[in-house]
Amino acid sequence: MKRDWPVDCLTVSAAEEQRWNEQQLSTLVTQPITRFWRYTEPALVLGCGQRASLAQLPDSPIPALVRHAGGGAVLTGPWMLSLSVMLPPDHPAVSAGILSSYRWLGESMATALQNSWGVPAQALAKHASKPEDKPANSPPHWACFAGLSPWEVVADGRKLVGLAQVRRSTGVLLTAGVLVSPPDWALLCQAMGKPLTDAMDLECATTSVSAYGGHAVTAHDVFPALALAVQEALHSFLPQETL
Repeated sequence: MKRDWPVDCLTVSAAEEQRWNEQQLSTLVTQPITRFWRYTEPALVLGCGQRASLAQLPDSPIPALVRHAGGGAVLTGPWMLSLSVMLPPDHPAVSAGILSSYRWLGESMATALQNSWGVPAQALAKHASKPEDKPANSPPHWACFAGLSPWEVVADGRKLVGLAQVRRSTGVLLTAGVLVSPPDWALLCQAMGKPLTDAMDLECATTSVSAYGGHAVTAHDVFPALALAVQEALHSFLPQETL
């Protein structure tokens, strides 16, 4: 199986990223493909379950669109490095089920952030993914980074990497969003028509790579270590005779 080693991350709009994801899933995925994305301008990206909310948004100061993956609203922008991992439907990295598909990705990204940036990152195991004081029947928060799911990455208990996926007969798409610097949470709340108190909650619930680097960190800075970690993790699924 061919190994796909990315040499750079592409600077795109959120809409261009989503079009690429959809194009890849429109035909049968026959081998792993990874793409990293960085953004120069902010955009509001809603989860597929929030599609009905798009028409009800206030006059948004930024572009707004809906992605094919589920989950809450995401604010893309210069503060985020994103990843798309496209895999064949029978690839061993995703064949064991939805939650298991996240484990290798979350753990590899956490290890890379630990080793390369000194971030005390860890991928949350399934049993540790929900705060004990949160009622089991609580509705999901409208913002992706306000909640935690199994194998997402945290540092000091605050969310650092969000994960999502899309499964089709043609292939499986795993996506990740890494906060490399603090997002403009007030802008997200403005775009969604939510109170600014939610922005303060998001600030308390999240962290970034920059918080541990002692200086401003960009998506381009963080990309090489994560690209290597993800590709090495995918390589570990290859049959031994092909190594």
